[in-house]
Amino acid sequence: MSTTDFASSAADLARDAAALAERAQALAAQAAAAAGPAAEVIEPFLFLLSIFLLACFVGYYVVWNVTPALHSPLMGVTNAISSVIVVGGLLAVGLAEDPIAQVFGFLAVLLASVNIFGGFLVTHRMLSMFRKKGG
Repeated sequence: MSTTDFASSAADLARDAAALAERAQALAAQAAAAAGPAAEVIEPFLFLLSIFLLACFVGYYVVWNVTPALHSPLMGVTNAISSVIVVGGLLAVGLAEDPIAQVFGFLAVLLASVNIFGGFLVTHRMLSMFRKKGG
């Protein structure tokens, strides 16, 4: 393939990408216009509750369908995410003026800390299974 052919195929790809981007923007505008009346009807609590329940189901199936070989790397990622939750919870506890926000921030710190320490214990136990015995 010559450099001219390569340049022309790259230009074709760029044009196709620009056309797809314009189409995506048009679809996003249509979706926003269609969702406008529905967004006013749905109560925010029910909307957030449905997201929470879906996240619970997805999380359950993701966690229980993980192969043992991927467990330790996923625990590391989970600990990293939980550490971000701890920082957010600490900010909520320290900066919030609403007592409910402070309670939820404290619960977030507590539960994320349990998750982090439990993850370290499980990872340590799994890594100890790979050590040679008696040596």
